Amino acid sequence: MKLAVRVKLLPTAEQAEALAATLHTCNAAASVVSRAAFVAGVYSRNDLQKLTYHDIKADHGLSAQPAVRVVKKVVDAYTTLHATVRAGNLGGPASKRRLKAESKPIMFRSDAAQPFDDRCLSWQHDVRTVSLWTMRGRMKAVAFTGHPDQLKTLVAHRRGESDLVRENDNWYLVATCEIPEKPLNVEPVDWIGLDRGIVNLATTSDGDNFQGRGLSRYRRWHAHKRQELQAKRTKAAKRRLKRRARKEARHAAHINHVVSKEVVAVAERTGRGIALEELRGIRDRVRLHRHQRATLTTWPFHQLGTFIAYKARRAGVPVLEVDAHYTSQRCPRCGETSRRNRPSRDDFCCRRCGLAGPADVVAAVNVRNRARRAWVFVNTPKPQVVQPGVVDAARTPQPVAARGTQARPFKAGSLTIGSDTRCRAR
Repeated sequence: MKLAVRVKLLPTAEQAEALAATLHTCNAAASVVSRAAFVAGVYSRNDLQKLTYHDIKADHGLSAQPAVRVVKKVVDAYTTLHATVRAGNLGGPASKRRLKAESKPIMFRSDAAQPFDDRCLSWQHDVRTVSLWTMRGRMKAVAFTGHPDQLKTLVAHRRGESDLVRENDNWYLVATCEIPEKPLNVEPVDWIGLDRGIVNLATTSDGDNFQGRGLSRYRRWHAHKRQELQAKRTKAAKRRLKRRARKEARHAAHINHVVSKEVVAVAERTGRGIALEELRGIRDRVRLHRHQRATLTTWPFHQLGTFIAYKARRAGVPVLEVDAHYTSQRCPRCGETSRRNRPSRDDFCCRRCGLAGPADVVAAVNVRNRARRAWVFVNTPKPQVVQPGVVDAARTPQPVAARGTQARPFKAGSLTIGSDTRCRAR
């Protein structure tokens, strides 16, 4: 699997000036190539390179390989735009967003990231320096630093190109690494149910609780500061708002990384899989009071699920997504489902059998139980049906399962499961 490792460059003032000039020139050339591609309607790499290669070398002073990377950068940008349009993420054919995106060429910021391949950039891991091409010639001995684990990953698994990135006068290199995956555990001994929430970010069926109160306080504090800055309506205030938004996003991502790492580590150590609720579209299914909207829209449940999925894939841990309906209202012992089983947000008490406990733990147990049933269903051998007078071993009808137990198509390694809608394996 591919992962991005980011290391921080430590350039001198002269080196930083050369790096800035390189980004400005490459992005100016990319904007020229983009306009030519838009006017001519040429978006393939070979055709666009034939059309613009010699011009950008002559006009902008680029070397051969950087000019090739600039053309590839433009082709990738248009490929992403066309894929976004086909997926409907910009609306229908008459939507303003789509018309705006398709009516003009893509333009590149002067400090946008620039890709470098091994012909333009080389790493000296023993002394922690890099040598890379710039507009002022080959620049050597640019120091870099990073987390020890990331540096080890960089040495062992780096493959492909690296991107030069500038953020607030800080310089970074983002390298692509090919990380080997462990064989998928196709026979987990059990499942860990995980209930994701706002007050409690994640609660497992083992009773482990990762509270989100600290993150909520952090978000409220940022919201208060955001209101103060928005009231000023100055350019400096807008710049500070952007910096605060990035800082808040980094903090939330860090917490999700910590939670997902611990959950996957427990599953790997105990030989179990991880079961999650299917929460896609939840913001469209619920009606909120005004004071709840900001809280729900900034709830990073999808990011947490993504982190768990890729960390589990790296560790060989299977992941299932099951139907989320009534997991917090259903009694895992007697099956009674009622809103009255939730006298409060934090508590669960079954009206029929009297089972009581934390509501999030009960929801996680229900998620685990649904994963058990789904896994048994998708691993059940398909029965052979022989019609009178017909012998055909390939005809095997699909078994019928109850609501909430079927799996969507998924293939990872040697594992292939499922055929329907209520449970999705990753």
